[in-house]
Amino acid sequence: MGKNLKRVILLVALAVLVASIFVLPLKDWLVKGLEWAEGLGFWGPVFVVAFYMVACVLFLPGSVLTIGTGFVFKILVGAIIASIGSTLGACAAFLVGRTVARGWISRKIAANSKFAAIDNAISQQGFKIVFLIRLSPVLPFNFLNYAFGLTKVSFAKYALASWIGMFPGTLMYVYFGAGLRSFADVAAGQVETGIAGRVFFWFGMAATVAVTVFVTHLARRALKEAISE
Repeated sequence: MGKNLKRVILLVALAVLVASIFVLPLKDWLVKGLEWAEGLGFWGPVFVVAFYMVACVLFLPGSVLTIGTGFVFKILVGAIIASIGSTLGACAAFLVGRTVARGWISRKIAANSKFAAIDNAISQQGFKIVFLIRLSPVLPFNFLNYAFGLTKVSFAKYALASWIGMFPGTLMYVYFGAGLRSFADVAAGQVETGIAGRVFFWFGMAATVAVTVFVTHLARRALKEAISE
């Protein structure tokens, strides 16, 4: 009875996911939802964090949500919200992958030689491998959240490694969103800072992108070496 219930829950979740992706205007709803959250005061960030968790579990595009968070809440607040939300979302998907969706995920990755090598490396260096993969994703983000649930890494190590490893990319996407907001403000004649402020903003964005690309390159090389060992 337990197995049948899990299958029913999984099938319903998949049906909702497919319908959402192909039928519903998810991106439009996402933008409107973030704009609505901006006016909620204290509860706005709480709502966005909760939405991150739902998005990760339902395979919704996290990059779009992070850019939108930067657009609405700007850099500092946006980075904090996105970092907390993406980490909690990744943890939620991890737990689902380790429990309810374990069988389905197992079948999906059964023939994936790349993940087999990753799984073997994680059994020896859990925190390090998860951290490097977060810095340099080798598989789609949302799928990785579930797949990690099948490995032997502990939940605590997974959560901490994911939080630290995802932050550079999260900050970069938030900066992109804040940059779009800056363009929109200029177009609307609502520029809040002078030339020095704008130069500082764009210099910070360029530096963030450069550091993220460099760190990703280093992480990819270190990951190959760790897996080959």
